[in-house]
Amino acid sequence: MRVTRPMLALTGAVVALALAGCGSGGGEKDDAVPATATGSLEHLAAEVQCEPDMQTDADTIRQAICEKGEEKYILATFATDRGQREWIDMAKDYGGLYLVGRKWVAVGEENVLDDLRGRLGGDVEEGIDHGGMDHGGGAHASGHAGHGG
Repeated sequence: MRVTRPMLALTGAVVALALAGCGSGGGEKDDAVPATATGSLEHLAAEVQCEPDMQTDADTIRQAICEKGEEKYILATFATDRGQREWIDMAKDYGGLYLVGRKWVAVGEENVLDDLRGRLGGDVEEGIDHGGMDHGGGAHASGHAGHGG
């Protein structure tokens, strides 16, 4: 896989979100999940009522930061399914939760992704929890300890 600057920028943003939040992974809700949305970053953002703050606009990947209340999440679209899968496989090493659709991904806290999933469909994937990476004596930067369940 060829790592490009836009991929590195997005991976860095995902790392920051993954380390700042706690994803329990459990409690995934399947009730009333719509068919998975497709379309451009702008179309997906409009579906979830986000005014995207574009961070990366390249041929292979487009990334924006969106806000839901006081929480932020990343919405990214990819030119190819393969590029998306390679990015997800690399990013999952940093933990976190990923809402995955066809050629798009959203990265954020579990409650935000649950809401997005109710609007965009998709599947939730969980990053690898390396267990030994303790950030702040058992509490994540978001201020809550451990993983809920």
